[in-house]
Amino acid sequence: MGACTMTTTIDPIATVPLPLLSRYAECTMWLARYMERIENLARIIDVTETFVRSGASDGWRGIVQINADEERFFATHDATTARSVIAFYTIDTENPTSIVSLAHAARENARSLRPVISTEMWSQLNIFTKFIRGLGREDIRPSEIFQLCARIKQECQTHTGITEGTFYRDQASIFYNAGRHLERADQITRLIDIKYHTLLPSEAGVGSEVDISQWSAVLRSAAGYHAYRRVMTADIRPSSIVGFLLKSEAFPRSLSTNLRLLHGNLTQLRRDYYLRGASPIVGRIEHLRNILGQQTAQEIIVRGLHEFNDWIQHELQVIQTEIAGAFWPKPGMAAIIAESPEPAPASGQTQSQS
Repeated sequence: MGACTMTTTIDPIATVPLPLLSRYAECTMWLARYMERIENLARIIDVTETFVRSGASDGWRGIVQINADEERFFATHDATTARSVIAFYTIDTENPTSIVSLAHAARENARSLRPVISTEMWSQLNIFTKFIRGLGREDIRPSEIFQLCARIKQECQTHTGITEGTFYRDQASIFYNAGRHLERADQITRLIDIKYHTLLPSEAGVGSEVDISQWSAVLRSAAGYHAYRRVMTADIRPSSIVGFLLKSEAFPRSLSTNLRLLHGNLTQLRRDYYLRGASPIVGRIEHLRNILGQQTAQEIIVRGLHEFNDWIQHELQVIQTEIAGAFWPKPGMAAIIAESPEPAPASGQTQSQS
């Protein structure tokens, strides 16, 4: 028998990065951000309902304040009641920050991405959007809100699972992951703000029964209760919980974890796909990580937890603007980027909206 000769062939698809349209990069990032925002909004509504039942004063107003929606909300509502705030953030089609508006925006981005995303992703998004659009007043009563929020969170997590299992790993998936980590970093600071800055009842001091139950609710809303109890068995101090949500390197929704992963996403774009526009953004993220790493949770609280969260939200908004300017610039975008402030620990904008 003759000798067997093996011929090695190189697949050009495996060695040469395929180009990605800038509009696809933009749509994948915002698809991820909108789906994460929907899930986190459901979590915030859920935890607020828990806070109000445990005695928080004017808790529903806290959601409006944290999302900087006072002007828009009070243009059509007289008071921040449970019914008015829940309706405003779930089924109000005139509110661009409502779940129904975000679901529509997510689907529109997915529709633009039909050549890029999997059939399974598209089908699940269609089913989810139809469910959200079908919600009525009877579905958002305070007595039904726990079940509704649980359903919305489950649908968003289903989307995340399908995306993880079916989305082709190229530049599009990197932009998707960058959007998810950017949104999670922003939203964890808002969730902490809901408790620490707005909803703690004046009669409930630190360490009281109400305080402990509310911090436990924050952990549950961030899907971090069991993870926290694994590493901090009996420690329920606010500084420890804040430290876990901001600085944990193992909890997938912590600020530190998502800054690290976002840094990795942009580094990969620069290194593997030669997108040099990522370099200054990588530097800004490194600065944020250094600021976070140099302070303990107790130091952040003493210096001003709300102010720190506010500054982080502003810096994340700047990062989004710089990503847009580097990869899908619009007319006038260069001027906006030129005016972006240098990284500095100061408070700023609290809302990042497309």
